[in-house]
Amino acid sequence: MTAQAHIKAIPHRARPFEKTQQPTPALLRKLLGRDLAPSRDEFSAVLDALNVGDPAMDSLVDWMMDYGPRESRALFETAITEGLAAVPDCPEPLWLFIKSLERRPAWVDFDLIDEGARFIHSTGMTAPYVLRDLALMGGYLLSGFNQSLVLTGALNQGASRRIAETGKWWIDCTEEGGLKRFGAGFRGTLHVRLVHSLVRRNLAAREEWDADQWGLPLSQVDMVATYLGFCVVMLGGLRKMGVPVTPRESRAVMHLWKYTCWLMGVDETWLVDREQDGIVLLHHTLMTQSKPDWTSQELGKALAAEPLERHFKRFESLRRRLAYQKHLSVSRYFLSRDKMEQLGLPGSISAWYPLATLLPRLVAFSCQRYLPGLRQWQCKQGRAAQRKVLAQMFGEAKQDLIRPDANHPGHA
Repeated sequence: MTAQAHIKAIPHRARPFEKTQQPTPALLRKLLGRDLAPSRDEFSAVLDALNVGDPAMDSLVDWMMDYGPRESRALFETAITEGLAAVPDCPEPLWLFIKSLERRPAWVDFDLIDEGARFIHSTGMTAPYVLRDLALMGGYLLSGFNQSLVLTGALNQGASRRIAETGKWWIDCTEEGGLKRFGAGFRGTLHVRLVHSLVRRNLAAREEWDADQWGLPLSQVDMVATYLGFCVVMLGGLRKMGVPVTPRESRAVMHLWKYTCWLMGVDETWLVDREQDGIVLLHHTLMTQSKPDWTSQELGKALAAEPLERHFKRFESLRRRLAYQKHLSVSRYFLSRDKMEQLGLPGSISAWYPLATLLPRLVAFSCQRYLPGLRQWQCKQGRAAQRKVLAQMFGEAKQDLIRPDANHPGHA
C-alpha cells in the first residue's frame, strides 16, 4: 500500500504530512542527530498506529468475555499473582498470554532498571511534580488524547481517586525489583493493561465514539505518547527544575520505562533506548493530536482541583490550599499564560515555587555527585516523600489499583 493510500485512510485528528515538515533548529538537530520532522514512512507508520490497539490483550479480553467475565478474571488474577502453576488446566489463551510475558526480551537489564528506580527515588517530589504538572496537565492540551478520558469519566469524575491510583502504579513500577515477575509493578501493569483493553472494547462499541475522527480508543499512538511522558518529558522537566541528569541516569530511566511499557502492550517497534530518539518519537506522536478544546478545560480544572481533596493530619485546609497553589505554579513554570487559560486555569498565576526552589535544588543535587553518602540519604528521603504524598491522596482508603468490575467504565 502506498503512503498516499495510508493518508487517505487516517483519522481526521492527524495533521497533513506537509504541516509536519517544519525545519529543526540547528542546535536541536545537532543534539538529536537528525531532523524532528518525520519521513514519509515514519509518518505513515504513526498514522497506521492510530487504528491499532493492543492485539494480544484485546484477543485475551475477547476470550474472557466468551469464557465468562467473572470466572476468567479470577483465573487472570491467579495467573498474575501466583503463576500458571496455580491455575490447574489453565485455558490455552490465558496460558499463552502469560507465557509470552514470562519470556521477557533479551534486552531487559534489571540492574539498569534498578539504577533508574534509584535515580527516580533521589529526585524526591520533583519527579512527581514534573509528571503531574507538565506531562499530565500539558497532555490535556492535546484534545485527541482526551476523548477516551472524558467518555469514561476516568479523570474528570473522581479525579482524585484516579490520580492516586496512577501514583500507586508509578510507585510500584519504580521500586527496585518491582518489575520482576511477581513484583508489584509487574502485576499492577498487567491490571492496568487489562483495564485499558476493557475501556477500548467499551468505547469502540459506543455511538459517541467517532472512529473517523479519533481512530481506535487508547491506540498505540496514545500509549506511546503516554510512555514517553514518563521518561522523556520527565527527564527534560527535571533538568528545567534544577536536577542534573547524567547520560547514564538518562539511559537507566529510559530502560525502566521501555520494559514497563513493553509489559503494558506497547509494540516493541516503538520502544527506544536513547532519550534523543524518544524526543523525536514524541514529536511524531504529537502530530496526530488536535488543538485544545472543551475537554482540555474539563480535565485541566479537575486535575488542578485534586490537591483540595488530599488528606492531612494537621492544618488540612491550609495545606490543601498551599498544595493547590504549588502545583499551579509548577504548571505555569512549564506552560505559557495562553496554555494555562486553554486548560481553564488562571493565567495570572506566577511560577513562584519552582523559581524559589531552583537554585537550592541545583546545588543540592550537584553536591550528591561528589558525596555518595548524601546521595544514599537523598534516595531514602526522596522515596519517603513520594510515599507520603501518595498516602495523602488515598487518605483512609486502601492504596490499591483500579479493578475491572461492574462499576468501572471499562466493564463489558
